[in-house]
Amino acid sequence: MEGWRMTALPKKTERKLGLVIDLDTCVGCHACVVSCKGWNTENYGAPLSDENPYGEDPTGTFLNRVHSYEIQPVEGETQLVHFPRSCLHCEDAPCVTVCPTGASYKRVEDGIVLVNEEDCIGCGLCAWACPYGARELDAVEGVMKKCTLCVDRIYNDNIPEQDRVPACVRTCPSGARHFGDFSDPDSQVNKISENRGGFDLMPEQGTKPVNKYLPPRPKDTLKEIDVLAPLLAPIAKDPKGFMAWLDKKLDGL
Repeated sequence: MEGWRMTALPKKTERKLGLVIDLDTCVGCHACVVSCKGWNTENYGAPLSDENPYGEDPTGTFLNRVHSYEIQPVEGETQLVHFPRSCLHCEDAPCVTVCPTGASYKRVEDGIVLVNEEDCIGCGLCAWACPYGARELDAVEGVMKKCTLCVDRIYNDNIPEQDRVPACVRTCPSGARHFGDFSDPDSQVNKISENRGGFDLMPEQGTKPVNKYLPPRPKDTLKEIDVLAPLLAPIAKDPKGFMAWLDKKLDGL
């Protein structure tokens, strides 16, 4: 029964911590991926494995990945969109309720979805249940890995206050990632999401993701400019000035 209680979702959480990710300003640099890997390898839980990293078939575990897509808007030019993907800390998280050991759970105090690695048996059911592909089985440790919102960092009084945010947020050079409490209507993440039309990823799945995405803005269309056109302009039929004088001299030869 204890395992069942852990696997059940809380009816309500005290806070709803999560991310707003701006698809308009993300440049696909993968700085968030690298910082996430570094922080979570050195701190919370078992290290994130890297197998044969410099070989022909490298494999590894990541809590955050960035995918790039070329999209064609209904109006406007084709755009390249960089899409960061990690756990969305859903309110109705199927990865929690499917867990047979109670290793996967959602915290009441802040709504963060975590994995108790001591209870995880690596069955992979949670990865199958997650519609976003946000969980990865560590090949070395044999346990499921996922974004923790850097739970060991955001409450850490031993680091400067400006660093008490997820590593991906702290390191993003373009300011495309924002962290805060969605249960607070006056929070920065709520205001940004409302002003920019933040949306849920795949709402038809009914998981109620906490994280929001901001849509890419339409891009300006520049007229094609031929930089050589001024140099290739046809010569006037009746030249004037120096060209007229030169024509006369050449005709006299």
